[in-house]
Amino acid sequence: MLNKKKDPLGLALTQFYKNRTAKDVLVSSDVAEDELLNPAYFFRAFESMPKIEQKALELCKGKVLDVGAGAGCHASYLEDNGYDVKAIDISPGCVDVMKQRKLKQVQCIDINRLAPEKFDTLLLLMNGIGVAGTLKELPNFFKHLKQYIEPDGQILMDSSNLIYLYMNEDGSVDLDLMNSKYYGEITYQMKYSYVKGDPFNWLFVDEDHLVECAKEAGLTATKIMDGEHYDYLYKLEIA
Repeated sequence: MLNKKKDPLGLALTQFYKNRTAKDVLVSSDVAEDELLNPAYFFRAFESMPKIEQKALELCKGKVLDVGAGAGCHASYLEDNGYDVKAIDISPGCVDVMKQRKLKQVQCIDINRLAPEKFDTLLLLMNGIGVAGTLKELPNFFKHLKQYIEPDGQILMDSSNLIYLYMNEDGSVDLDLMNSKYYGEITYQMKYSYVKGDPFNWLFVDEDHLVECAKEAGLTATKIMDGEHYDYLYKLEIA
């Protein structure tokens, strides 16, 4: 769980929910220029979601765990459509917003510390598997997720292949794949107003490694669809 004094995203979403106005969150990384993140994006309705997210929500079944739920836009949609949903996030500010939005089951906790409980669907959208941090840790992360799904349950998750960041116009790649860390391992840091969060590692994974790591964890990975920019949606099930 994050310290409230180091929860820039939580503060931004709290202020936006109260006033419908808030400054953008500054997102810095070790691979690209600083970006601005609009808090309003976390309150998007189903119609405004990327098609990958819409498809994932349509594929949900039974009891759902929304991991890294943010302001609860996915959990709220599922609740409105009759699903039994539990939403978790490590941000106290995000969790407070979800409680104010009257979501029924909300908990401020890291998925790695969640007590044993079974679900029919685990939902990890907005590249939720980034929590794994590194490619080396991804098989163990998948094994951890596996314990939360029923025998016929599913994990719905999206990610992106960041190879495009290193591609030239002719399709060649400026990247030493043999002697550098995996190109999908990013270090981020967020800042909002006077609040600056700690740096954190986040993983984006290409499809080949995703399938390989899932297999190592005893899961089968089925591709559902491609997104609009090197992103994709997968379904993982117990092999």
